[in-house]
Amino acid sequence: MTLPSPPIVGPAALPTRLLAQAHGAAHALRARGVTAGARIAVLGDGEASAVLAWLLGADLLGAATLVVEPRWTPRERAAVLEDARPAVVVGGAPEPSSVPVVPSGRPDTAFYLPTTSGSTARPKVLVRSRDSWLRSFAALGPVPGPVHIPGPLSSSLFLFGALHALWCGAGLAPSDVDGGTVHVVPAMLAGLLDRAEHRQQTVVCGGAHLGDGLRARFARVLPGSELVEYYGSAEHSLIAVRRGDRLRPVPGVELDVRDGALWVRSPLSFDGYLRAGRVERAADWTTVGDRVDIDASGGLTVHGRGAATIASGGRLVSAEEVEAVLRDVPGVDDVLVTGSPHATYGALVTAVIQARRPPSLRSLRAAARAGLE
Repeated sequence: MTLPSPPIVGPAALPTRLLAQAHGAAHALRARGVTAGARIAVLGDGEASAVLAWLLGADLLGAATLVVEPRWTPRERAAVLEDARPAVVVGGAPEPSSVPVVPSGRPDTAFYLPTTSGSTARPKVLVRSRDSWLRSFAALGPVPGPVHIPGPLSSSLFLFGALHALWCGAGLAPSDVDGGTVHVVPAMLAGLLDRAEHRQQTVVCGGAHLGDGLRARFARVLPGSELVEYYGSAEHSLIAVRRGDRLRPVPGVELDVRDGALWVRSPLSFDGYLRAGRVERAADWTTVGDRVDIDASGGLTVHGRGAATIASGGRLVSAEEVEAVLRDVPGVDDVLVTGSPHATYGALVTAVIQARRPPSLRSLRAAARAGLE
């Protein structure tokens, strides 16, 4: 008997074992009282295929999944579970089943509960509908397979990449291969270029602003490859995609800049926040505080999160802009910029550099002078 695909991946054919595990997960969850509209939590420290199977099984039932981040402190984990209030917490790999489960729910059914840190550093629990991510998959478009996901599925960015691959029917690769597609963040892209040979590959990059220097280096090191960038947030999913010269808004996404901050109204956006088990619906227009410019052609330039601004000597400095410039320096893998207390300036802009081949202080300062005001 044919096993139907979970609604979140649409009609694409899933790998046989993963599909059977998803139906097995659905049976196991139903036996524990999970029905349409319920919420479950999956331990995120298991194999990626197991995490996917539980999420897809919950989706078959019309239930929503929270993937527990292994790095949360006990206090953070307790706070998240108190807000999400899942019916069950599961882990390990579900047993496969050949007995089909008829999919439940509608396009606006909640399927995923991502988390994001607020100003208090306590993770917030969001609610995402199937339709919001299915529209996001279509906005990114098909990618060639197989697809490699180099990060944990407790990260919404990498979970998005894995489900997008299944939606494409592209299949998942256990490791990076010549050809196909790999999902990365800018720090991973720098590492990939350090060890890359001349090959053809599609690289999908999200999660932070990508500097022009790293983009030019990609074109130089992997001339036969395609770089697809997207800009978004856990709340808004995809806002804009870059294939070529500029970031362009996703069709159907409305943008408004108010006092330098981007506000978004979008069918791809989240439904609201979960607090103490209840959904607090999101407003029509929402913002996460990103600072952007929109040119006459509609292209976006992202300057970073407004909250990541350092007041130094009477000037406001965007930490993310400094990070983007220093991340382009050869040998740098990643950068964290913060403010160090200073008696005269209030705060001194301070960069912490992660590098396998440490660049000289002179080269870092030269890059800062050339790329920043």
